[in-house]
Amino acid sequence: MTDDKIIDGELWTDKDRISYIGPSVDVSDKKFDREIDCKGNLLMPGLKNAHTHSAMTFSRSLADEYCLNDWLHKAIFPREAKLTGEAVYWFSKLAYAEYLAGGTTACFDMYFFREENAKAAVETGFRHVFCGAANDFGGFESLERYYNELNAYDPLVSFKLGFHAEYTTCEDNLKLMSEIAHKYEAPVYTHISETYEEVEGCKERYGVTPAVLCDKLGIFDFGGGGFHCVWFTDEDRDIFKKRGLWSVFNACSNLKLASGITPVYKFIEKDMKIAVGTDGAGSNNALSMFREMYLDTVLSNVETHNAAAVDPFIILKAGTAGGARCMGLDDADVLEEGKKADIIMIDMNKPSMQPENNIVRNIVYSADNSVVKMTMIDGKILYEDGKYTTIDLDEVIRETNKLMQGLSDI
Repeated sequence: MTDDKIIDGELWTDKDRISYIGPSVDVSDKKFDREIDCKGNLLMPGLKNAHTHSAMTFSRSLADEYCLNDWLHKAIFPREAKLTGEAVYWFSKLAYAEYLAGGTTACFDMYFFREENAKAAVETGFRHVFCGAANDFGGFESLERYYNELNAYDPLVSFKLGFHAEYTTCEDNLKLMSEIAHKYEAPVYTHISETYEEVEGCKERYGVTPAVLCDKLGIFDFGGGGFHCVWFTDEDRDIFKKRGLWSVFNACSNLKLASGITPVYKFIEKDMKIAVGTDGAGSNNALSMFREMYLDTVLSNVETHNAAAVDPFIILKAGTAGGARCMGLDDADVLEEGKKADIIMIDMNKPSMQPENNIVRNIVYSADNSVVKMTMIDGKILYEDGKYTTIDLDEVIRETNKLMQGLSDI
């Protein structure tokens, strides 16, 4: 992912790291646990879902008729009030199954019942980065505890400071968020400028947009970023560029909830830091990074009347290396010796991958989850040829459907 060139050769892993990548060499003096002939298939870094709410798989296809505000207050919040740690454990495992089958090796997740969620991640072998979701309804009292505990929990698990959004967080709590960021000299992440109404509401309260407000309060003094960024102004983009903040795009969710279309090309023109996420399964409704990358590439064409407004490789980098760096996973961003062995194999024998006129464009424009042949995290194969090594999918489906009996009728 340093450039769009594809090389022939071989890749070795040793425990959780890539130990060799390059031309084929004599290995007669080496002993491997397994040798895999990829038979012309493609190895690449795992996709990184840089914004999601994994356990919200419970809300898939439950309230598809609502825009964001009604969707939250009429469908989501009442059900979330009934969620338990056990429910989050199982619904997260359902998300992990979907991630792995779609070539996603890490997620940046904003949700609650984090202890149970962390347990599910480690059992699965999935790389899970938590994002704080504090707001006026709670979370600030435990933000520092989670920051310290989860960053020491397991190598697969980490935690970043964050709050839900400006519109759910009063000025005193926004100032508290800034104080915590300065205490730990740590980046902060949040939903930002997702809807037109959100931005206008912030301007009514403070006279400025959410990005300008956060910048003035010092929330982004040590980095971080925002999810959605649909209704950014030029000033907002200038702030994110100056601060080196990450803009995470969530095209499917924004379209489905009628929130708007992010002008991705404007972020690329400023050479900003960008990443890609799916948002939750209730507002998407899939957790497919392939769909996201496709839309993030083509939607700018409509506004610009230019079929080449966005280079597909830039979006492929955003969906892999960009997402990794956004989450603080700098050692899992590219295929390179010494980096984490978070690798996927693309099945080049799928019809959508042929002919090989341009493999990058095939991946971004025509691929879906079916092209993923293998998913490896930390040097361990967790998904291969439709089978999971750490997930009993039948059990997960059985338990999640049982739990839905108490959540469907609200």
